[in-house]
Amino acid sequence: MNKKPGSQTKLKKDVLEQSLCTGCGACVSLCPYQVVYHDRTVQLHDCDLTDGKCYAFCPRTPADYGQIRESLFDVSEVTPEIGAVKGYYLSRAADPALRAKAQHGGTVTGLLEVAIAEGLIDSAIVSSRNEELEQEGRLIEAKSQLCDYAKSKFTVSPTVAAFNRLMGDTVRKVGVVATPCQALALAKMKTAVISNDSKINQLNLVIGLFCGWTLSVESFHRLLQQYQISPEALTGMDIPAGKNILELYTNESVTSVSMAEVDACVRTACHYCIDSTAEFADLSVGAARFGGDCDEMRGWNQIIVRSELGKQVMELAVDRGALEIREAPASALQNLKNAAAEKKRKALKNIIEKSRSVKNLLYLNSDDPVVRKYLSIDKKRKGKS
Repeated sequence: MNKKPGSQTKLKKDVLEQSLCTGCGACVSLCPYQVVYHDRTVQLHDCDLTDGKCYAFCPRTPADYGQIRESLFDVSEVTPEIGAVKGYYLSRAADPALRAKAQHGGTVTGLLEVAIAEGLIDSAIVSSRNEELEQEGRLIEAKSQLCDYAKSKFTVSPTVAAFNRLMGDTVRKVGVVATPCQALALAKMKTAVISNDSKINQLNLVIGLFCGWTLSVESFHRLLQQYQISPEALTGMDIPAGKNILELYTNESVTSVSMAEVDACVRTACHYCIDSTAEFADLSVGAARFGGDCDEMRGWNQIIVRSELGKQVMELAVDRGALEIREAPASALQNLKNAAAEKKRKALKNIIEKSRSVKNLLYLNSDDPVVRKYLSIDKKRKGKS
């Protein structure tokens, strides 16, 4: 793919005005012109740069995915459905107290604790809720504090903005917990031709989270009001395996909301995302959701090892007794691939409908082998119908 200059004006036209902004924060804190305001990325002033970092690092601007994959992974291990797979396991934190506080198996927290203890990173950027009850990235330096941030809220956190803002002389090596779009933004930073000063050299570990969608804060808060739940009272959220509901937890109750109601709150940009497993992370972690016995899998994670560093961190976590792992059945990996492939197919369908062209795929390249594979699958399905 030939690299074309990208300006702030082009970012506004191609991403913000097209409702493709994921809220990852990659364009924020690079300069004073881009900010996050109430769950939205806003341009305060015009910038005259013809080739800016804001455009280069955005996960919804064109990129050479093949070149990024070659730079970060062993390409022989790359699968079209879920990216590089060096290993695939079921995992959970060995500490029952940590598992009790975590979203599922506590794998992410266990990995970060070991990475800090072993000196692979000095600190970690995780998602946290601010005083306005919106998500933001927060730098955690003490591994004992990580378990306080182990719950998911399903709303977007501008985590990459925190990376841009917090990196400096006081931080040498950082790990970031990232959603798929955030992991892609960080990967673009790592491999970009345009300079990112020395900040990106401080990024030493990316742990990705499986993600099907995130919620618009404004729409979600309206949904909470319908169920008479205040945002302040919300202590956690989860999608039980095998059930088409979202559970909302408070200290007093558990409320079940149909996914039809939740779908109305999903950010528009999520409908155009082809990555559900954070393919550009060192390790990717999600809830274990497969098989006939869903209760058996509750409290376990699926973990994809993608890079040599990811393999090192996971093996250290097992050796130090922080993580329990077990071999996953082949059917589990296939189920995960099937679900990931379906997201790719649906996203490409939405992109084609939006752009009205099979060649103009917005931020994707129609010649990319992964994109080409799922375009051909769609053609075959239409041919049979």
